[in-house]
Amino acid sequence: MSEYIIEMINITKEFPGIKANDDITLQLKHGEVHALLGENGAGKSTLMSILFGLYQPDTGVIKKEGVEVKISSPNDANALNIGMVHQHFMLVERFSVLDNIILGVEPNKMGVLRTQEAREKVIALSEKYGLKVDPDALVSEITVGMQQRVELLKMLYRDNDVLIFDEPTAVLTPQEIEELLEIMRNFTKEGKSILFITHKLNEIMAVADRCTVLRKGKYVGTVDIKETTKEKLSMMMVGRKISLKVDKEEIETGKEILAVEKLVVASRTGKKNAVKGISFKVRAGEIVCIAGIDGNGQTELVSAITGLMKVNAGTIKLLGEDITRMNIRNRSKTGLSHIPEDRHKHGLVLDFTLEQNLVLQRYWQPAFQNAGFIKADAVREYALKLIEQYDVRSGQGPITIARNMSGGNQQKAIVAREIDKNPDLLVAVQPTRGLDVGAIEYIHKQLVAQRNAGKGVLLVSLELDEVINVSDRILVIFEGELVGEFDPKEVSIQELGLYMAGGKRQDDLTKEGA
Repeated sequence: MSEYIIEMINITKEFPGIKANDDITLQLKHGEVHALLGENGAGKSTLMSILFGLYQPDTGVIKKEGVEVKISSPNDANALNIGMVHQHFMLVERFSVLDNIILGVEPNKMGVLRTQEAREKVIALSEKYGLKVDPDALVSEITVGMQQRVELLKMLYRDNDVLIFDEPTAVLTPQEIEELLEIMRNFTKEGKSILFITHKLNEIMAVADRCTVLRKGKYVGTVDIKETTKEKLSMMMVGRKISLKVDKEEIETGKEILAVEKLVVASRTGKKNAVKGISFKVRAGEIVCIAGIDGNGQTELVSAITGLMKVNAGTIKLLGEDITRMNIRNRSKTGLSHIPEDRHKHGLVLDFTLEQNLVLQRYWQPAFQNAGFIKADAVREYALKLIEQYDVRSGQGPITIARNMSGGNQQKAIVAREIDKNPDLLVAVQPTRGLDVGAIEYIHKQLVAQRNAGKGVLLVSLELDEVINVSDRILVIFEGELVGEFDPKEVSIQELGLYMAGGKRQDDLTKEGA
């Protein structure tokens, strides 16, 4: 038997204007977790998409168990027991959880769909691996974290023995991440082999056996995790030293930027209130973080503040002006910028070019249009400036279709657009989701620069390291209510976790529910 269950040998793949994979060789051993590390746009997802049959390599071969195989489609990959959890979910929002899991392998007898057996298998898998879901819930009505669980169950349902995880923890809470890492360890004990794409060095050190590093489409090297450090990995990844600590000077807070008073917002399903009488303020010169486990009302809270959802009761004021019922464009004109949780749904128009996306909220300004006609040269010049300033990498520069960019570079484009508007209030939801350590370092500096410039920053994050390191003040949300307020210098991650899980609460913060 071959030492390697999967071998990708001398893989090269080019797209217009960019060589995504340049003569890369990757070998996955039986029963190991093999991490794939690299900057945004380094070619990691492209390489894994080739293994899963979504792309065809220009040159190179793929072997399974030492035998060369041809993978022309995901169906071929599944036939070889290769499964993949994608960075951006491959789910049909109008279908139920169960329908999404069995899609493509529907159990039937003489053409009649039989779901009871599938339902029992899904429930058993979800209980075995701690991935509890409601099989009958519509995907459009469940949280992002829950959608991630559905993707995992899709792969488990198909009994795959080679599992590809593309940024699987990007939308999970710390508790869910630890659970997933434990699941991955259990998978390898059962004889499964895992390819794990991640930017999070802590996760690689915690769960991986070996790590292959890519940089700008090229193979840098493969290392044994027991013989390396986070610092060495980051150096291999970006070619320079990275500061993993956020430098932030003490400054005085100024005027009130955002005032939320007794806010009540219905849940997205409309069955109950997701936000229950919340009140808080954000002042100039501070970063206020809303910390909580996914699904506790933070999504609806941000949606109400940014104009994506209606408010049932309460008020939202920006610089003293009531914006509770103001439309999104006018909120933007008043001084609000928003880095959304879901970059595909609310951040980008995927079939627009990069330059079009960069002026989405400014194209109507005189600098970019005259009598209703877009000034193409002005848009191009502006896009080139942001691309260079924020190191947004794409194959065809400003004319690249957003859909064809890596997830991390899509995120950097949104961050560039929103910060360059020079807002008074920056609402940043998971701003470093899917970014490499170099980009995270840069985004954190940008958030701190906004704060130092006298702006207000409302940060919503599931990354507790980010919450502690970047924030000036932490508000914990649980079941739609604020249950704790903390100085990040005086609270531990363990203490925060207790409040986030509902184990403790500060009574003076409890607001009257609705």
